[in-house]
Amino acid sequence: MLSRLFDIKFSFVFFLLFCLPVTSHAVPAMGMGYEPKYPASYKHFDYVNPDAPKQGSLTMMGLGTFDSLNPYLLKGISAGGLGSLVFESLLEKSLDEPFSEYGLIADDFYLADDELSVTFHINPLARFSDGEKITAADVKYAFDTLMSKQAHPQFRVYYADVKSATVIDELTVRFDFKNKNRELHMIIGEIPIFSKKWAGDQPFDKSGNRNPVASGPYTVEKSDRGKSINYVKNPDYWAKDLPVRKGMFNFDRIIYKYYKDSTIALEAFKAGEFDFFFENYSKRWARSHNGPRYESGEIIKTELTHQNNAGMQGFAFNTRRDKFKDVRVRRALSLAYDFEWANDKLFYNQYVRADSYFSNSELAAQGLPEGKELALLEKYRDQLPAEIFTRQWKPATTIAPDSLRNNLIQARDLLAEAGWTIQDGLLKNAEGEIFSLDILLVQNGFDRIIAPYAHNLKKLGIETSYRKVDSSLYKRRMDTFEFDMVVNSFPSSVSPGNELMNMFHSSSAEIKGSRNMPGITDPVIDALVSDIIQAKDREQVVTASRALDRVLLYGEYLVPNWYINVHRVAYWEKFGIPETQPLYYDPTAWLLKAWWIDKTMNNEK
Repeated sequence: MLSRLFDIKFSFVFFLLFCLPVTSHAVPAMGMGYEPKYPASYKHFDYVNPDAPKQGSLTMMGLGTFDSLNPYLLKGISAGGLGSLVFESLLEKSLDEPFSEYGLIADDFYLADDELSVTFHINPLARFSDGEKITAADVKYAFDTLMSKQAHPQFRVYYADVKSATVIDELTVRFDFKNKNRELHMIIGEIPIFSKKWAGDQPFDKSGNRNPVASGPYTVEKSDRGKSINYVKNPDYWAKDLPVRKGMFNFDRIIYKYYKDSTIALEAFKAGEFDFFFENYSKRWARSHNGPRYESGEIIKTELTHQNNAGMQGFAFNTRRDKFKDVRVRRALSLAYDFEWANDKLFYNQYVRADSYFSNSELAAQGLPEGKELALLEKYRDQLPAEIFTRQWKPATTIAPDSLRNNLIQARDLLAEAGWTIQDGLLKNAEGEIFSLDILLVQNGFDRIIAPYAHNLKKLGIETSYRKVDSSLYKRRMDTFEFDMVVNSFPSSVSPGNELMNMFHSSSAEIKGSRNMPGITDPVIDALVSDIIQAKDREQVVTASRALDRVLLYGEYLVPNWYINVHRVAYWEKFGIPETQPLYYDPTAWLLKAWWIDKTMNNEK
């Protein structure tokens, strides 16, 4: 999938991103407002081992099920690894810079002087797995297909400012823009490139059962729907000797085995059924990652540091439903959550409370608005809560002198103001309708997190139900917004941009499959998202992001959860790992790209 559309744009704030003059000549790499770290003569990225041996098999975990070999559709659940292993893009994003792109399928590219088009030249070496040359026509086909109604609708939101793709010659393609957009010339380089032969004579949205024609390093060897999928390294992979791929994709074969839930998967991991476990469950990390194989060193348990922007995770309200339309109701339900108790009793104090949609970054709103941020918000004063200008938003806390009791009293009063009062032990409105809350879950372990929250809500007269559903039903209900409340994350980066349209802009609120889970439709938020996308320099990005953060927080669209600044991973002692790790990364992606099998390890299985 697109690295910035479906996954976190890993980045950090220690780099200044002042916009430089527009590039009017072809270049092999480009940074978002700064000179790329690696010169044109670079040999490889720092976070790889260029001499890593190409050998062995890697077995990974899949959760739930899958029923599709096409990761670019709304319908169905695609197999793990497809987007990152089988499909290549025009450009490759560096993992140790805020936002730099290096030529991959495209060997150079340039932004027009008027900033309304970008032109890519295709590397003459680029080939699909069937040996056919990758041409400009293939790039246009991939783009046009992704923008059609046959593909996932998020592409149409993300690339809404792209007018068209035009083939200039066999190896040159130009993308024309509807508007100037400070990052569009770079993120368009992230589109996955696939062959028309993949779908053949079938519509693209019916191609989920067909093995893809690969543009990337691996092909699908075999798959057993919902159980496993095997990828095999293409021995004729065209980019294996390019600097942008040197030292990468070092496994001969990658296998994904599927398990019904992560608890079962952990026991399978300990038994040696797969090789790597990325842990996101604090109790398991503290109490279950142990045993003889950990003690002997056969299994390594470690925390990998990173500098990723934390973004926001929370229990998101579905404001499409009438009972959540009043912000006082949403704030009241947020007051009933006791994070400090949960962190101590459930999370082993591993987490920090999320207090921003740009947590752990300079983009987070700080103190009261002032300077240029205040001037920006003043334009919308009549449309904003007065408190935005007089009081810094903070999540509910039970740290003294605050307490859960006082929070619940505030919540009761807010609900009463909104027309909800306790009648016969239940929270009801003037029409006698009962306030109920149904929380949709898919991940094991969240029931123990929700249970104490539901206990607190019951004191307000709210009957709360929560249940874990299978991944297929969960995806379907998420795509169609069939829930009251759901655990949702909003990934962020040091260089936010077009992905905000899909998370917060009103245009995405009713698009099936969008990431705007709360159904946010606010003209001020729309305007601030546009300000970020159209920002001319880093200062404008920071100013507009802090303003957006402040407005989102006061919208009370979710009950904020938590974050952690390390990756918790366990793996069998069979890997070689580069000495230098990236700054902004997902550990699974780094594993797939840069680790290798070290057959000198005693425990290599």
